Amino acid sequence: MPEGDSIHHAAVRLRPVLLGGPLDRVGTPSERTRPKRWDRRLRGQTVERIEARGKNLLIFFVGDLVLHSHLRMTGSWAVRSTGDQWPRAPRRAWLVLGRGEQDVIEFDGPFLELRTHHQVATDPRLRALGPDICVSAEVDPERILVRLRQDDPSRPVGDALLNQRTVAGIGNVWKCEACWAQRVDPTKPLSATSDEDLVAMIAWTAPRIQRTAKLGTHLRPKQVYGRDGRPCPRCRTTIVQRGLGDDNRPTYWCPGCQA
Repeated sequence: MPEGDSIHHAAVRLRPVLLGGPLDRVGTPSERTRPKRWDRRLRGQTVERIEARGKNLLIFFVGDLVLHSHLRMTGSWAVRSTGDQWPRAPRRAWLVLGRGEQDVIEFDGPFLELRTHHQVATDPRLRALGPDICVSAEVDPERILVRLRQDDPSRPVGDALLNQRTVAGIGNVWKCEACWAQRVDPTKPLSATSDEDLVAMIAWTAPRIQRTAKLGTHLRPKQVYGRDGRPCPRCRTTIVQRGLGDDNRPTYWCPGCQA
């Protein structure tokens, strides 16, 4: 599931392939992107830099073009040597960028647009993002606490942690694990959650998500997420799951030690 650390780690994986010279290959196998003729516009272009902002990936080309990706729930970025088998069917590849012996492939992303620098700089969605928890220089738990307190006080705390305007990069996995680590019931409203618990969840998450952003999401903690029906590793109470928030996101917690 793409969260902030997924996107930052994708940028880490893409930079060695795409930086350093003009693109040798550009492909648009998907019927959704083939009519856009991005192959003509991008072939021979040189990538200047690659940035992750929360859950957004931005590939800046020399000149005025920027590729803006948001994977949401279904997309992924893959790096493969030419000739290797792809992890998904070719028709699901929205874009292929190749240099030398390697290709970068974007699969199934619901949002992928070729934009200008000005469009990216003025995009209200990007401008509205809160501090990126995957970037150590942007994380001040006390300032994020102030932003959390500006949210709807009746909103469940687990859902509030997903508000990208408050803090960018936290997704469903990290929400569940942070609440478990600090013994906070994710269904409890913000108004009933102490400042100490909110600060502690941000302070706990930041160094861990920054580590997985650099080294890979396989290092994420896995104490409760996806473990409904199993015993809590701390108190052995059965872990439960239910949808939470406006998007009904599956939320996992222990009713024993997160009461």
